[in-house]
Amino acid sequence: MGQVADQMKMINALRKAQKELKNEIVEVEAGDGAVVVQINGELKVKSVKIDPERVDLDDIEELEGWIKNCFADGYAKAQEIATEKMKPMMSDLGGLMGGMGA
Repeated sequence: MGQVADQMKMINALRKAQKELKNEIVEVEAGDGAVVVQINGELKVKSVKIDPERVDLDDIEELEGWIKNCFADGYAKAQEIATEKMKPMMSDLGGLMGGMGA
């Protein structure tokens, strides 16, 4: 019965961490604020803002580069947050799995 209780605790902790990750928002910008992207800890895009005053429409490649950089940086930072939040549970999970003969 103790093993099942431990498993239920782990499942509840994972669910709680997932809910918390929804609320963790990473904001990154490029081009001195021309592009601002927000990504949450679940790696979902929350918003993309482009300031038309800071964009040169004759240089769309520059804008595309800023957008690409924002997403790359945002996903990397959000992944770090998710990894840090889940790390304690992964070690606990490893202990549970080891105790089950896996």
